[in-house]
Amino acid sequence: MNADEQATRGFTTRAVAVLAATAVIAVAVDQWVKHLSTENLDPGEPVRILGGLVYLSLLRNSGAAFSFGSDYTFIFPVITLVVVGVIVWLATRLRSVPWALSLGLVLGGALGNLGDRLFRAPGPFHGHVVDMISVFAPYGEKFAVFNIADSCLTVGVCLAVALELTGRQRDGTRLVSEKKKADAAGQTTEEGSTA
Repeated sequence: MNADEQATRGFTTRAVAVLAATAVIAVAVDQWVKHLSTENLDPGEPVRILGGLVYLSLLRNSGAAFSFGSDYTFIFPVITLVVVGVIVWLATRLRSVPWALSLGLVLGGALGNLGDRLFRAPGPFHGHVVDMISVFAPYGEKFAVFNIADSCLTVGVCLAVALELTGRQRDGTRLVSEKKKADAAGQTTEEGSTA
């Protein structure tokens, strides 16, 4: 095993700590906002803020995004457990702090909604997710009503896509395009021939 392979094997404590801290903060904020929402918002009375840009509307969602799959609520916790397992597996080789942040947001969002699925009415594996943020209209007429966990998932996935598109790897390395390799090889050759 060469030095490059040794440098990219395993995980760094810092990256895993960022992943764990991000996930814990995401779950804590999500559950705190859901608690405040269920205690202080009335389902039939949305609260208009920012001149109607945002409404706080208490809804319980039995499905996924846009209430998709409402009749199959039992499958969402299973999918979430698979996602959690994949993230834990990825963490065993995680060396990139930006990737740790991304995966921590996805993990925190997934666990936040999993908590609702497991512990909220009507029962385990069938619980309804508490949603409360609606933009442009009070009941999701313009865009789906969502919660903090959904926001964490969305931001985490967008960050992961951006990291992939820019060649940043979970092991902390960065992919170099073939064009950049060719350019670098050409410069090295030119420098060698002028010396």
